[in-house]
Amino acid sequence: MGDDSEWIKLSIDQKCEHKLWKARMNGYEEALKLFQKIEDEKSPEWSKYLGLIKKFVTDSNAVAQLKGLEAALAYVENAHVAGKTTGEVISGVVNKVFNQPKARAKELGIDICLMYIEIEKGEPVQEELLKGLDNKNPKIIVACIETLRKALSEFGSKIISLKPIIKVLPKLFESREKAVRDEAKLLAVEIYRWIRDALRPPLQNINSVQLKELEEEWVKLPPAAPKQSRFLRSQQELKAKFEQQQAAGGDADGGGDDGDEVVPQVDAYELLEAVEILSKLPKDFYDKIEAKKWQERKEALEAVEMLVKNPKLEAGDYADMVKVLKKVVGKDTNVMLVALAAKCLAGLATGLRKKFGQYAGQVVPTILEKFKEKKPQVVQALQEAIDAIFLTTTLQNISEDILAVMDNKNPTIKQQTSLFIARSFRHCTPSTLPKSLLKPFCAALLKHINDSAPEVRDAAFEALGTALKVAGEKAVNPFLADVDKLKLDRIKECAEKVELAYGKNTGGAADKKECRPAAGKTPVLSGAAGDKDTKDTSAKSGPLKKAPAAKSSGPPKKGKPAAAAGAGGAATKGKKGSEIKEIFEPELSIEVCEERASAVLPASCIQQLDSGNWKERLACMEEFQKAIELIERSEMPCQALVRMLAKKPGWKETNFQVMQMKLHIVALIAQKGNFSKTSAQIVLDGLVDKIGDVKCGSNAKEAMTAIAEACLLPWTAEQVMSMAFSQKNPKNQSETLNWLSNAIKEFGFSGLNVKAFISNVKTALAATNPAVRTAAITLLGVMYLYVGPPLRMFFEDEKPALLSQIDAEFEKMQGQTTPAPTRGTSRHSGGSGDDGEEREEQEDIGNDVVDLLPRTEISDKITAELVSKIGDKNWKIRKEGLDEVTSIINDAKFIQPNIGELSAALKCRLNDSNKILVQQTLSILQQLAMAMGPNIRQHVKNLGIPIITVLGDSKNNVRAAALATVNAWSEQTGMKEWLEGEDLSEELKKENPFLRQELLGWLADKLPTLRSVPSDLLLCVPHLYSCLEDRNGDVRKKAQDALPFFMMHLGFEKMAKATGKLKPTSKDQVLAMLEKAKAIMPAKPAAPAKASSRVVGGAAPAKFQSASAPAEDSGSSTMEPKPDPKKAKAGGAASKAKGAQGKKVPSKPNLKEDDDKSGPIFIIVPNGKEQRMKDEKGLKVLKWNFTTPRDEYIEQLKTQMSSCVARWVQDEMFHTDFQHHNKALAAMVEHLESEKDGVISCLDLILKWLTLRFFDTNTSVLMKALEYLKLLFTLLSQEEYHLTENEASSFIPYLILKVGEPKDVVRKDVRAILNRMCLIYPASKMFTFIMEGTKSKNSKQRAECLEELGCLVESYGMNVCQPTPGKALKEMAIHIGDRDNTVRNAALNTIVTVYNVHGDQVFKLIGNLSEKDMSMLEERIKRAAKRPAAAPARQSEEKPQRAPSTNTNASVLRKGPAEDMSSKFNQARNVSGHSEITHTVPREFQLDLDEIENDNGTVRCEMPALVQHKLDDIFEPVLIPEPKVRAVSPHFDDMHSNTASTINFVISQVASGDINTSIQALAQIDEVLRQEDKAEAMSGHIDQFLIATFMQLRLIYNTHMADEKLDKDEIVKLYSCIIGNMISLFQMESLAREASTGVLKDLMHGLITLMLDSRVEDLEEGQQVIRSVNLLVVKVLEKSDQTNILSALLVLLQDSLLATASSPKFSELVMKCLWRMVRLLPETINSINLDRILLDIHIFMKVFPKEKLKQCKSEFPIRTLKTLLHTLCKLKGPKILDHLTMIENKNESELEAHLCRVMKHSMDQTGSKTDKEMEKGASRIDEKSSKAKVNDFLAEIFKKIGSKENTKEGLAELYEYKKKYSDADIEPFLKNSSQFFQSYVERGLRHIEMEKEGKGRIPSSTGISPQMELTCVPTSTNTVSSSIGNTNGEEVGPSVYLERLKILRQRCGLDNAKQEDRPPLTSLLSKPAAPTVASSTDMLHSKLSQLRESREHYQHLDLDSNQTHSSGIGTTTSSSSSTAANIDDLKKRLERIKSSRK
Repeated sequence: MGDDSEWIKLSIDQKCEHKLWKARMNGYEEALKLFQKIEDEKSPEWSKYLGLIKKFVTDSNAVAQLKGLEAALAYVENAHVAGKTTGEVISGVVNKVFNQPKARAKELGIDICLMYIEIEKGEPVQEELLKGLDNKNPKIIVACIETLRKALSEFGSKIISLKPIIKVLPKLFESREKAVRDEAKLLAVEIYRWIRDALRPPLQNINSVQLKELEEEWVKLPPAAPKQSRFLRSQQELKAKFEQQQAAGGDADGGGDDGDEVVPQVDAYELLEAVEILSKLPKDFYDKIEAKKWQERKEALEAVEMLVKNPKLEAGDYADMVKVLKKVVGKDTNVMLVALAAKCLAGLATGLRKKFGQYAGQVVPTILEKFKEKKPQVVQALQEAIDAIFLTTTLQNISEDILAVMDNKNPTIKQQTSLFIARSFRHCTPSTLPKSLLKPFCAALLKHINDSAPEVRDAAFEALGTALKVAGEKAVNPFLADVDKLKLDRIKECAEKVELAYGKNTGGAADKKECRPAAGKTPVLSGAAGDKDTKDTSAKSGPLKKAPAAKSSGPPKKGKPAAAAGAGGAATKGKKGSEIKEIFEPELSIEVCEERASAVLPASCIQQLDSGNWKERLACMEEFQKAIELIERSEMPCQALVRMLAKKPGWKETNFQVMQMKLHIVALIAQKGNFSKTSAQIVLDGLVDKIGDVKCGSNAKEAMTAIAEACLLPWTAEQVMSMAFSQKNPKNQSETLNWLSNAIKEFGFSGLNVKAFISNVKTALAATNPAVRTAAITLLGVMYLYVGPPLRMFFEDEKPALLSQIDAEFEKMQGQTTPAPTRGTSRHSGGSGDDGEEREEQEDIGNDVVDLLPRTEISDKITAELVSKIGDKNWKIRKEGLDEVTSIINDAKFIQPNIGELSAALKCRLNDSNKILVQQTLSILQQLAMAMGPNIRQHVKNLGIPIITVLGDSKNNVRAAALATVNAWSEQTGMKEWLEGEDLSEELKKENPFLRQELLGWLADKLPTLRSVPSDLLLCVPHLYSCLEDRNGDVRKKAQDALPFFMMHLGFEKMAKATGKLKPTSKDQVLAMLEKAKAIMPAKPAAPAKASSRVVGGAAPAKFQSASAPAEDSGSSTMEPKPDPKKAKAGGAASKAKGAQGKKVPSKPNLKEDDDKSGPIFIIVPNGKEQRMKDEKGLKVLKWNFTTPRDEYIEQLKTQMSSCVARWVQDEMFHTDFQHHNKALAAMVEHLESEKDGVISCLDLILKWLTLRFFDTNTSVLMKALEYLKLLFTLLSQEEYHLTENEASSFIPYLILKVGEPKDVVRKDVRAILNRMCLIYPASKMFTFIMEGTKSKNSKQRAECLEELGCLVESYGMNVCQPTPGKALKEMAIHIGDRDNTVRNAALNTIVTVYNVHGDQVFKLIGNLSEKDMSMLEERIKRAAKRPAAAPARQSEEKPQRAPSTNTNASVLRKGPAEDMSSKFNQARNVSGHSEITHTVPREFQLDLDEIENDNGTVRCEMPALVQHKLDDIFEPVLIPEPKVRAVSPHFDDMHSNTASTINFVISQVASGDINTSIQALAQIDEVLRQEDKAEAMSGHIDQFLIATFMQLRLIYNTHMADEKLDKDEIVKLYSCIIGNMISLFQMESLAREASTGVLKDLMHGLITLMLDSRVEDLEEGQQVIRSVNLLVVKVLEKSDQTNILSALLVLLQDSLLATASSPKFSELVMKCLWRMVRLLPETINSINLDRILLDIHIFMKVFPKEKLKQCKSEFPIRTLKTLLHTLCKLKGPKILDHLTMIENKNESELEAHLCRVMKHSMDQTGSKTDKEMEKGASRIDEKSSKAKVNDFLAEIFKKIGSKENTKEGLAELYEYKKKYSDADIEPFLKNSSQFFQSYVERGLRHIEMEKEGKGRIPSSTGISPQMELTCVPTSTNTVSSSIGNTNGEEVGPSVYLERLKILRQRCGLDNAKQEDRPPLTSLLSKPAAPTVASSTDMLHSKLSQLRESREHYQHLDLDSNQTHSSGIGTTTSSSSSTAANIDDLKKRLERIKSSRK
């Protein structure tokens, strides 16, 4: 018992999990009480039980389970978190509760299920219950069905989704278990209660007995619609309402409402499963249907008929099937088959619904024409087919086809077409039957009501009656103005009989087809169209009466910028007709006229009318006028009076005064009387005749204007024009045209017949008289204001000269607004205050203009042959076919919508494997859209949607073309056609990232402009959600961008509901996104208002097209680019609300004007910028990165600016009108100087705002923005500001976009700005951005960016190239092969620039180029070399002033005046030819190292002027003359803080092209290197110095040596300085070790090249130079970092062996250096990074495998390598194998194998052998294998010894050889030679040996070390990234040289005692300078003479007497010849040099 009771102490949750059932039961009971007690549904207590609830319901003990179920029910009811447990708990209920025998358990289970549904978890519950239906246990199935039935009964079909249930019903009816079948029957009855007959089709195939039983049950159901009796938690309001109704005894009305709410929602079609029939077609179907025997054709059709009986068909490609069926209907002779084919088409249309829409256009014309058949069964089949097809498309889409058939001569066709129209109208609503559609239909039907055939008349009456009933009298009456009363009554009679498709009591269902708004709920559609619709349709008693009121009841209309395409259109004529009763007047006889006139005119007046005396006639006219002024309007007999005026002499009156009076009277009569067209006809001829008269013309015009007001301008204008052009008088013609131009402005454009004028205008344009032509062009200009760009299409075939005049006139009109009509409106607009009406009328004009275009029928040109060409297997033939199509469309210009088989052919080409053809097809489709105009909409489904599929292409350019095509189409069609049906959602469903991102981007662009959309947009939402979670980031981004626009149309609720089917994790994410989107959701664009004026300009093309889109409720009512309110708010959206249309947004009341504009415009917020950067880094705000600025960016920027930019400026900046942007820029320019700090604190925002301006299309804003940027960057550089990374990355890429602008002036400005930016942002970082710019699609941009890169390299040297020069050059070189010529040229020029800076190394950096590209490059380099070097010379003269600067950091702020830098930069730009350096003017070496990247600003530098010495003083103990000292230039001794920058500058001068500059720089550096305390200053600059040095060596080698004008002594001097400097450097191990591998490689390359330069040997002192180099090389090898030098030598050897141009001598010397290194290895092995060396050897062996090395001419390389490896193995032993870590794939490496072999060999040896013996042993092995080679080698050496030039080198090599192979036998070579030669060789070897031994004693000996000699091929400096800047130069005083001399003396063991009494340096420096100035060379010579003198006194050293000249710095010389003679000689030479220098 103890055990039993222990659980009592446990907590409730522990009890619930206890293993004892009693404990659990107790736990459940307590839990139940607890759950009922907790009041707070969000209490933390609930969470404890989250994981336990499933156990509650699945308890294994039946008793405990019951308690558990009760507790679970309480939990679900009360807990806030219960929803999370839905899936697992319901699954437990289904599997573990429904199978329990206890009824109570089942009841509780069902209650739990229903409770979950109540807490909004209906979908997962339903899912689990449906899964339960597949369970094997019938009990479970029955319980699941029962639960579903109860849920449906209580919650209704809105919450319980019926489709999945109905899908499984037939299966349940087939169950073997009776219980299941019975329960299924009950469920079916319940479902029927909710959806009625919609359930029949899905159940049509169940057992007939069961069906009969069901029918019986269904009949018993009450007819009242069922009501929801249980409500979700979110439906509490509905619940309250329901309870009230219950209390009031159930209000029938309310019930009705609720019923209505549900019933229309269910469509039987939706509940059906789609059947796939295409695969089930008989295999031979297509053959059979073409068979000759009609029986076979019948079989084929019957097969199809069976298949299409399926009520719902799977979407697919039915094009071929439709094509053959259409052929049967149209061409088959057997009428039975025609009827059968029609039935098949009807079945297809019914089964596919909207998906059939794409084929409708192809089939409708055929069916309509087939109505000529008389047989009733055929006619009936055709009627059924066309009615079914109509439901799949819209009337708009097929209107063209119907109207085309209306003119057919066959009465049956006319009759049936009218009947079809009548039936179609019944399905329309006032919104889907706008005036634009009614007008053409009514016009056609009115012809039919006068037809001779009664059946045609009856059908037409019926159609018109239907139209009247649907659209309302107000809409239709204007078109019936001319119909007589009898017929009108007949039409009205028909209207009363019409039964509309949706019945009278339509409720919310009237618009079921379009959008199914539920009347009980707020309709989905808001905005004008939606409101209108619901009002129309919910007006139960005859909705049509209310239509007009509803129309105007939309929200207040906002400005309509574009579609005001000129108010009215021809519809106005009719409209006015219904309002002003137009005056019809029969023509009166002259007698009647006289009689009527005499009643109102004095008798005298009538008598004098035709008097011969003009004065009497004049008096008569005066009386006439007075009389008229007194007559009342109603009494005035206008026709009689004008007839009197026309009485002889009438209009032939000769006296101008009388004539003027007469014309004035006509005007008066027209104004004051009821003036009819009949009266007008009498006078107009006379008026036109006088219009050109000088004196009477103005009166004639006045009269015509008055008549136009009376009879409307359209009619008057037409009459006047035809009269004027039937005359020959040019004056009359020109004046008539002028009058019309004016009249149009005064009256507006309403109703004018453009087409009629155009023929007259064309006549006028062809006139010989210039005045007529000018007047015609002016008239066109006025018409253009109203009509827009389409007008030009009529004149495209005019002569170019004329066309350019027309264009100029149109250009003038751009941007002007249409004047508000001042005449013709007051009298006639009494009843036209109706916005809706006015709006539609205005849309008409766009249609009119489009309709007027003469369209060609091209279907006859689309022959079968052409179609087969387009489908040919050979792509060339396909291309020919497409070319033909292009030319057909081009020739036709405007075409009719019927294009025959072309659409199917083009559709196939859209997925052509050849992408070029796909692009061509797209361009044809684009062309087609322009040519066909709005009629293209009927091809949207069959051709438009396939274009969208192309958006998924992987190629960028194909996608761009597809997008352009889709846009061209949608401009013509509006968006409704695209959004209707499932096509778009099917596309979005495809998991193609390209397709998804392009399509979503397109929708995000288009949706904001629409006022309403078809409900089918909802189908896209699930796919939109899957895009939000797509793997591809771009897709996710685009989906997020599109989200607010979907929500704008569908509403948050619908979107949120659609998340129900997502996984829980996804759902939460998507809901969060929806919440975000809700916050930024734009409002719908408001309905456009009447536009009395509009702007012609940027938006013009859209205008006329927009107007053409029908104003349909569920489509884009108009497609004009309205500025959507979001953008209007966000401002800055001028990018989208392009150009002028901004003007239409009414500017806010001018309250803002009073705001105070005097304060600062930028407010400084402390740390504001830093905070913004943090936010962006932390992704709290969007990163400024986009292809085109989306609204959220603009909003974000606006928000960020609100705190730091003055309000009024911000309003201007974010206004939709570009002129306000200009104002903002003007204010910013004005405040730039005064608010520097403010500008800098907001700089990131200013730059971002300017990037938005780069996306505007308005050039004036762009130019202003660029102007401001130039000023801004100049200011920033003066302020020494440095651009932050954030500012740069959010601005520079967008600026670079503009460098590709087509306008030169823009490009120029952008380049200027880029140039200035380099002053405030490092050039190397700019380089990266500009390099990105070269990847653009815009060729201009690529070219400009490449040029810019060239300028950067020219100005800043190679170091700007990022990431490395090699990569950058490879990128640039790609563009040599560009398609565009300018890009190719730019790339070539840039690389030539680099070549000029970097020499031949460029080729290595570029890597492999195609032959063609390489030859172009070489050619260009040759050409560049030939150009004169004028520009560089200029550049050196204009050298900018530089100011000192301290910091040398890479991201340093550039200081100093901006202009200097820019001038330098601009010179680089302006140098047209990149020319080779010439030396006519001493100038810097082209590299411009002084300008490299980290340069700290412009530095002022003058070269020191050196002092002239008296040479006699040399003999005194050296007293140095005082130098001229400039106080401004700090001396080295001062060691100021700017040492680093000073060193940078001096180093940069080492590489100067001017020898003197270089020598001076070297002298200064040597000065530093020789003073140990100062030498440290060079640390960190070693690589930089060495680079400058080897560049100078290269310059000497390539340029100076070749320059014959140069004195070679100068070169020797330069060499001496360089070598001396290097020796000093490489004596300091700490500095020498800083040299990096790459630099050492290049240095060794340079030195070896110098050693091998035969031109140096030929110089007088060449030998001495070569010896010094030898010594230097030894120093480099010994003192450098051993890893680096070894690595460098290995790479150099590899390069030299690879380079075909390299001499074998070069490789030999490199190998000698390597041997030297091998000798040093025992001492250095521990300091070497072996891993790196072995990696280098590995790479070497990879490039040169053993076989390849053996093929080398010399055996040295392989022996060198073996020796190196052998030595390493010996020194490291087996450990050597641990150092292979850096080699990636060791298995591939020969190295490891080789090392193992060597190791094995050495293990076999005793290991005690000496190094020498090892080497010998190794060499012996080699010798065995290559004895012959050794002999060759020795023969080579002896040949050298024998030759005069190479004797020393030969001896050195022999010595080396003997030393290495001590047992080598050289006897055979000596014994053949003379005794003298033998002793010479022995002596030479001894001498070398002595020299070697003496090396330790004489550190500065200059003896040759035979291991060395040298050369130069350009090599890469990838590893080097030096930062050489420029700073001020220094003067070098003689004291410096004295100091150096002192050191030299010490080195040579000389005594320095005599110098002790020298005054201190400082005193020397401060003494006045000598007047004459000496060059640095004199200075060096003076130093040499001092050395010689001291040598004379102290000749301790016995050196070789051949050494006559020293290398200058760092080596000593001695001479045994007379020093005095030497000094005299030296003096003479110096004098010579001086005189030549002067």
